[in-house]
Amino acid sequence: MKAKPAYKVERIRSWDEYGDRMARYDGWAFRGQADATWPLISTLGRYLNAYVKERYWQSQEERIVRIFRRKGHLFLSHIPELQDTFQWLALMQHHGAPTRLLDFTWSPWVAAFFALERTATQAAVWAVNPQRLVNVTEKLNEFLESAPADAIGNGEPFVMNSRLIAQSGTFIVTKRIGTSIEDIVAGYEEPEDALVKFELPAIAVRPPGMRALFMMNITHATLFPDLDGLARSLAYELEFHWAHDPRRMASRPKRRLAARTPPGPKR
Repeated sequence: MKAKPAYKVERIRSWDEYGDRMARYDGWAFRGQADATWPLISTLGRYLNAYVKERYWQSQEERIVRIFRRKGHLFLSHIPELQDTFQWLALMQHHGAPTRLLDFTWSPWVAAFFALERTATQAAVWAVNPQRLVNVTEKLNEFLESAPADAIGNGEPFVMNSRLIAQSGTFIVTKRIGTSIEDIVAGYEEPEDALVKFELPAIAVRPPGMRALFMMNITHATLFPDLDGLARSLAYELEFHWAHDPRRMASRPKRRLAARTPPGPKR
């Protein structure tokens, strides 16, 4: 029998219910994942677990950061200070390098987009309570050097890139890079107040959710304000058309504006 998770799990049955639930988590940070079975672990953590012996983790992480610092300047218009680890890691993350940073957002709607956009079964939106985490904004170096092993940090670099701004983005970072956030939180007092997982079944939530997000102008084109984002946004355009429903090949009903009757004389 599968053990009950230490964190809180809420099962969402409709898009409207998702909106209602999110109202209770004002001020939390969110992350959407297309598969509810995926753990909350950074790309770096996944790579290291899969391909590198643990005794080499620190040196290999330091190596790729050093390589990026030495060569990245050839492609950058703004070069961070050498000691600004947070800004360097954010740049690496932005361009697809494996880092210990995990992307989150302050917007539950942006998180829902990333959860629903490519899901085919059951997606998840994770929520973390920043009040239970360490604020690492402009303090990442200090966190990595002196925080306890089970500490989890939250924050953003002082200089933010365009995608981080567009996505209302923030980062979660852990000391134990090979361990998932949910496994770390399991050792906390009152873990349900630190981490919540919302499970979203695709068949019930995705169609109305993606349409609502599209109407909110939450798309790849707006969340990634560059040519790559525009190109990625075209995938949902395959499913959507203003005049007809491409999935059912049916025309959308035309809406008529009701005639406005001028008010009559007051009696």
